[in-house]
Amino acid sequence: MPRTIALVEDDKAIRENYIVALRAQGYAVNAYSDRPSASKAFAEQLPDLAIIDIGLVDEMEGGFLLCQQLRQLSQTLPIIFFTARDNDVDTISGLRMGADDYLTKDISMAHLLARIAALFRRIDLLSSPSQQSEQIRLNDLLVDVSRMTVSWQDHSVALTVTEFWMLHAIIKRPGHVKSRQQLMDESQMVVDDSTITSHIKRMRKKFVQLDPDFDHIETVYGMGYRWQS
Repeated sequence: MPRTIALVEDDKAIRENYIVALRAQGYAVNAYSDRPSASKAFAEQLPDLAIIDIGLVDEMEGGFLLCQQLRQLSQTLPIIFFTARDNDVDTISGLRMGADDYLTKDISMAHLLARIAALFRRIDLLSSPSQQSEQIRLNDLLVDVSRMTVSWQDHSVALTVTEFWMLHAIIKRPGHVKSRQQLMDESQMVVDDSTITSHIKRMRKKFVQLDPDFDHIETVYGMGYRWQS
């Protein structure tokens, strides 16, 4: 069966253009023009991935509310914010709410499709049968690569798919700096620098909520990030 993508976009012309493009790639597309119709559909059945505009009809932050709803229903469903609004506050707000990516509408269709494909490649690991669990333990940190789960001091850390692979890239060689380009390559991502920064900040916050003294994800200015034991 084809993957199902939910597209929530209130501009009819944009919505129809992306329906055509996504279906041409073999995806099944369920499109919605407002938050209430999308919210009702999500409560009945989840898509495989959601692309959500932030401003929907007369709700300036309707997309944020939809993202919150989806994250309550699934921690791992890939969510992309797709919007004309391009500012740091919106980006950080969207990522903090659990979106896996934040794209502006001036990007190319090829770029959007590449990000969708990258998210699906990563989510596939959740359903792939594994003969044995591949685990990485660094003191209080336990990462189950096969199941894509993370715990800190025996407490589960609810990371998105994107956050998981960024963390995995950093901890494979503790103490070694990973540049932003290396994080993108190893995480199979196509993102810009500001998006990586937002993911790192949000990931740190999730650990700090469990352990106020957490300081193991270190920013090496001008170079990248590393896991400091």
